[in-house]
Amino acid sequence: MSAWLFDLDGTLVDTAPDLAAAANHLRRLDGLSPLPVDHYRPAASGGARGLIKAGLGLADDHPRFPALRDQFLAHYRAHLADQSRLFEGLEPVLRSMEQRHIPWGVVTNKPAWLTVPLMTALDLAERAAVCVSADEAPAPKPAPDALLLACARAKLLPGECHYVGDDRRDIEAGRAAGMRTVAVNWGYTGNNGAPASWGADHLVDHPTDLLALIR
Repeated sequence: MSAWLFDLDGTLVDTAPDLAAAANHLRRLDGLSPLPVDHYRPAASGGARGLIKAGLGLADDHPRFPALRDQFLAHYRAHLADQSRLFEGLEPVLRSMEQRHIPWGVVTNKPAWLTVPLMTALDLAERAAVCVSADEAPAPKPAPDALLLACARAKLLPGECHYVGDDRRDIEAGRAAGMRTVAVNWGYTGNNGAPASWGADHLVDHPTDLLALIR
């Protein structure tokens, strides 16, 4: 049986608008005007650390960082599904998998206390065969631990799975787990270089391009 596993932020779901809103919340508290969502997209896969740096220019060794991180996460948790949506074109991909009884799931570096409410709010939790967050595995991506845990939970063999991601660490984790890997050109690539340079088995430009790979 083939199966498909997806990274969450920047691959399956466009979470950048709500992540940007949390960063702009910090800017407003400092009396600064908000920055556009596209300013934050390259930093969106960097979590609170990357987004606070993008929004306020402060690194995680700054004395204010712990308090800012708490404020960021509190705001994001309360608004994590206000504007976040599946990337356009992914709904027919998921529907095609479900119609063919091909299991799909999520493996993310997001913590479970954010992943679960987001998946639930977007009506994806009941559809996914498995969902594994970073804090459920011994080590986050690029280690393969979370991907292998997803296989164990869903009773899948890693060699049967494709892992789809928008970050170099996704491809590294997928390869380390023994999966086929798919890099996407629509996500939050940040400073990871061009997705074509990551060594993935496949590179896709648009979500519907995945339809040609589903077997």
